[in-house]
Amino acid sequence: MTEKEQRKATIYDLSVKSGASASTVSAVLNGTWRKRRISEETANRIILLAQEHKYTANQQARALRSSRSGLAGLLLPIYDTRFFSTMAQTFEAQARKRGLMPVVVAGRRDPEEERRTVESLVAYSIDLLFIAGATDPDGVHKVCARASLPHVNIDLPGKLASSVISDNRQGAKALTLAIIRHAQQAGPLTADDVYMFGGRDDHASRERIIGFHAAKAEIFGTCLGDDMESTGYSPSITALAFERFYERHGRLPRCFFINSSVNFEGLLRFMSKHDGEVFGDIVVGCFDYDPFGSFLPFPVYMIRPNISEMLEKGFELLDSAEDAPRIVLIEPQLVLPRTALEGPLDELKDSVASPEDG
Repeated sequence: MTEKEQRKATIYDLSVKSGASASTVSAVLNGTWRKRRISEETANRIILLAQEHKYTANQQARALRSSRSGLAGLLLPIYDTRFFSTMAQTFEAQARKRGLMPVVVAGRRDPEEERRTVESLVAYSIDLLFIAGATDPDGVHKVCARASLPHVNIDLPGKLASSVISDNRQGAKALTLAIIRHAQQAGPLTADDVYMFGGRDDHASRERIIGFHAAKAEIFGTCLGDDMESTGYSPSITALAFERFYERHGRLPRCFFINSSVNFEGLLRFMSKHDGEVFGDIVVGCFDYDPFGSFLPFPVYMIRPNISEMLEKGFELLDSAEDAPRIVLIEPQLVLPRTALEGPLDELKDSVASPEDG
């Protein structure tokens, strides 16, 4: 068999053989040909050619035999945080358990990129979409609604589709109370000693700010004054915020709340330029979880969102096909210093070769 004969047919091969345009072939393969008013005769001819030339190995071709492609999509903002990489791995495991093939993509915190990416997923006839941490979840919703694509928001809510998110307010309050009480063990603490770094004007940050101030009010009474640095989700800008604070006060706050692991990276960049005396007496809370962070030389409390439960609830909402959008809150976990929790990597099957195996 020649290399050409072994190669599976592409959309363009089928276009040449059928005499139809590549866009017509793509519409037939992704199941949208009726919306395009393509004739059934043309569709059947392309389907037969796809089967004849082994195009059925492609996931799109599965849609030729049923109304479902078997593809489940997850849209992330970025990949390189433990939170989103854990979400991707957990989503893959849960999708496979349901007989679905996971497709994970990133929108790069860019509303236009998010919409373009989802339009591409729609072209591949995904069966459902989880929208995680989108900058513009309602813009993504409109793309999904036009394609009648079932979807749910995860981590950040939208107004037009159901959302499953962490209880950011209560989680932030629990985290703030924990770091204040720990810091008080070393001596008297005032409200001005407790600060917040990171985040931006999004739902999660706003809820965390409310929880942060509620905890301070519970311990110190009404809290007024400048006690926050909004830096977005940028390590470099967060590092600059710590530098500015240090230049103004000659020290770091005794006790401070960091809004995400991305902002926590900014703290570490700041620390890399200073000796240990600068941060010898601090107590830190981070609304995110990374086991390495909890083993730093100063106490670090963390909040780990319950990603598994959030995704499970997301699948439940999609299965229920509810019309009215609603928000479901999932309680996160407070993680104490010096704690390494198990995660999705622990579920992977691995084997170590014995010495006899060479």
